[in-house]
Amino acid sequence: MKNIAVIGAGTMGNGIAHTFAQSGFNVNLIDISEAFLKKGLATIAKNLDRMVAKETITESKKEETLQNISTFTSIIEGVKHVDLVVEAATENVDLKLNIFKQLDEACAKETILATNTSSISITQIAAATSRPKQVIGMHFMNPVPIMLLVEIIRGYSTSDAVTKTIMHLSEALGKTPVEVNDYPGFVANRILMPMINESIETLYNGVAGVQEIDTVMKLGMAHPMGPLQLADFIGLDVCLSILNVMYDGFKNPKYAPCPLLVNMVRAGKLGVKSGEGFYDYSESRKAEHVSSQFLK
Repeated sequence: MKNIAVIGAGTMGNGIAHTFAQSGFNVNLIDISEAFLKKGLATIAKNLDRMVAKETITESKKEETLQNISTFTSIIEGVKHVDLVVEAATENVDLKLNIFKQLDEACAKETILATNTSSISITQIAAATSRPKQVIGMHFMNPVPIMLLVEIIRGYSTSDAVTKTIMHLSEALGKTPVEVNDYPGFVANRILMPMINESIETLYNGVAGVQEIDTVMKLGMAHPMGPLQLADFIGLDVCLSILNVMYDGFKNPKYAPCPLLVNMVRAGKLGVKSGEGFYDYSESRKAEHVSSQFLK
C-alpha cells in the first residue's frame, strides 16, 4: 500500500495528508476548490516548519514530505490508482454518503475506503457502496501529526483482512491503532463529548466561569487543555454534530446538547475557526497560540 487519497483539506484532512506524506506515502489531497487546497498545503508547510525549528525533522525531510503531496479538485481524477482513500470531509451524514457513492464508482475494486468520521455509523456509510467489506473507520485525533491514537472502527461487514491491513498501516505511520465497535461516538467521543457538554452545562447553570472550569480540569485532573478551550479547538459546530449523532443513536437524554452550545453555534460562535467561542480569538496570535499548543 503506497498510494493514498485524502478527501478534504481542512484541519483533519491536511493533518492526515501530512502524516502519510511524512511517512513516505504518495498522497493525493482532494477538495472542492483550489483555495481550500492552497490553505491546506500552507498549514502543512507551517507545521513542518515548526518541526524543523524544533529539530524534529530536517529541512530535506520537510521538502520530501511536501513533494509527496499532489492536489486535485476532482474526486474521479484524485482517486485513480490509489490503494486507500481516507475521507475527512465535514461531519455530515448526507455529505459522507454522497462522497462514498462517488468513491465506490470511481475507485478500483480492490481500493479500501476509510472514513475519519468521529461519530457516524461505519455500517451506514458502507451501505452506500457495493463494497461494504472494504469500508472501515480510521478516526485520527487532532492534531494528526502529533497525536498517537487512531480508532479503527469495523462496520458490520468489514472484513478481517481489511481490518488487519489498516491496523498494520496505522502502525507504519507511527500511530497506535485501537479497534473499537461501531456504535455512535465510538469510544473517544462517547466519553469526551458528554464531558465537554457537562462542562458547558456547568457554565450555563452559573456554577463557575469559563476559565474557572478549565482551570479545575487542567490542574485537578491533569488535562493538558480545559474542556471549554478544547471545544473551541475542535469546533463547537463539530461538538454539536457529534452530540446530535449520539443523541439520535441512543435516544438517551444524557447526550442531548446543552442549549448554550446550540445557541452559540446558531450565532456563529464556533471557536478558534470563527474567531470566537468560549474564548476570544479575534487577534490571530491568540488563535495561533491555542492551535500550536499540541505542536510543541
